[in-house]
Amino acid sequence: MADLSLADTRTVVKSVDTYARDLLERVLVTFLQAFAGGLVITWPLDASAWSAALSGAVGAVLALLKGLAARRRDVTQSASLAKGV
Repeated sequence: MADLSLADTRTVVKSVDTYARDLLERVLVTFLQAFAGGLVITWPLDASAWSAALSGAVGAVLALLKGLAARRRDVTQSASLAKGV
């Protein structure tokens, strides 16, 4: 029977922590970018800042879903869909 070596629990917790930090960073940056883009669009169109915030929220939710899908597709410490990241 082949030896089965499992990861130490500290490694597993560190992996989850690394993934969570990566995903949180991606979601926050996406929100800020989409919000800034929304402000640029809504200002000349005389729309409210809430429209810009909503566009930022939609972008952040999509980034979150993509990051969760990346984790489900391949067990890595990254929220990226790129191979080897």
